[in-house]
Order: sequence, then structure tokens, then C-alpha cells
Amino acid sequence: MRFQTPLVRAVLLRRYKRFLADARLEDGREITAHVANPGSMMGLRDEGLTIWLEPNDDPKRKLKYAWRLVEHEGGAFTGVDTGVPNRMLRTALTAGRVPGLDGYDTVRPEVKYGENSRIDFLLTSEGRPDTYVEVKSVTLSRSPGLAEFPDSVTARGAKHLAELANMAEAGHRAVMLYLVQRTDCSAVTLAADLDPTYAAAFLEAAARGVEVLAFDCAITPEGVSLGAPLPFRAP
Repeated sequence: MRFQTPLVRAVLLRRYKRFLADARLEDGREITAHVANPGSMMGLRDEGLTIWLEPNDDPKRKLKYAWRLVEHEGGAFTGVDTGVPNRMLRTALTAGRVPGLDGYDTVRPEVKYGENSRIDFLLTSEGRPDTYVEVKSVTLSRSPGLAEFPDSVTARGAKHLAELANMAEAGHRAVMLYLVQRTDCSAVTLAADLDPTYAAAFLEAAARGVEVLAFDCAITPEGVSLGAPLPFRAP
């Protein structure tokens, strides 16, 4: 997935009100950017970080910049837009380029199921069980090379795991897919200390038949694409 317009480098001044960030552009101007990330963004919101913004000239948008990436020392990148994984994965799933989730005839996003829930993707094919795929964007890393989810308490995430488990017990295939939007991690696990309820829900869901897949991303200021499978370490 390529960014619609070329990104510009900036310095983060502050992130606030969940969806807003102030930044200083390379020409010295200070601007406010939209942040498409409702999480805590632990480790990604410190003043002085190098970030990358996507400008736009859409008259319908109040803010003319959107925060897309953090650039770390050494040249690694983290994608902070939680909408990127689903947009990128839809293309990859449709093209059959996601190992373990290939060979399906139909890929449908945002399908209603369970109790007032929507599954990120429903994959179907004649003669195969329906496959329910829930996607989570992973951006936290507190130990070198190890990505963690979640970065804050997520009651919604625990609910999604329970819904997936119900699908698995009903005879469908249910998959929890963790997409690591970092280029400096080689494995992923759960941050059980940050949200023990989510970790417990994960273990219960796995015991009830929910599968786990994890992938990294190739990230540059030009775009984001699906990378290689990553090992998942259960809590």
C-alpha cells in the first residue's frame, strides 16, 4: 500500500486528545496533525521524535496533515495509523498473498457477526469452513526485537477474542492475526502486565480453537506492505 501523497519529515512536539498531535516541519512551521490511533502509543509519543506526516489539500478535511510513521534511531520505522493493516491486508488477501489464508474465493471486510460485532475479514470458499479473521495492529516494543500487544487496556479486544472462540466452537475457522507495524521486531507476544484480562481472554480463546498468525511489515516513507510471518510467543 503506497501513501497517496509523499510524506514529509517533522519533529513531534506533543500528542494529545488521542487523535491530535503538534509537530514542527523542517521549514520551522508548527502544525497540528490527525492521529489515526486510539491507543496509548507507548514509546511513540515522546517529544522530539522524528515522525513522518502525509499532507493533503482536501478542502473537506480540517487538518492538512496526518501522522503516519515514527522513525527510530538506526533507520527503523513504526507505522502508527491503525487503519493501514486492514487496507493493506484486504489487497493481500484478495490476491492470495497471505500465507495460511490463501486459496479463498471471496474476501469480505467488516461483516456483522456475534453480538453487535463486525469481523475484519470473512473468507469463504466452496467446500471449506468459513474463516473469520480479526486483525490487530501491533506497535509496542519494550524489549529489543520483541513486539507486544496491546499497549493499553482493551476491553474491545477481549470481546473480539470471545466472539472468535464462539465461531471456532460453531465449526468455523477463527484466526487472530497480529500485524506488527515495526521494522525492528522479529517476534510478537502479549503485554500481559498491561492488560491481564486480554491475556486471559487470549489463552481461553486459543483453548477453544482460535488460531494465531503474526506478520511483520515492510515500512518506508513511500508505503507499507505485508512482510514475513513472525513467531508468536504465548504469555
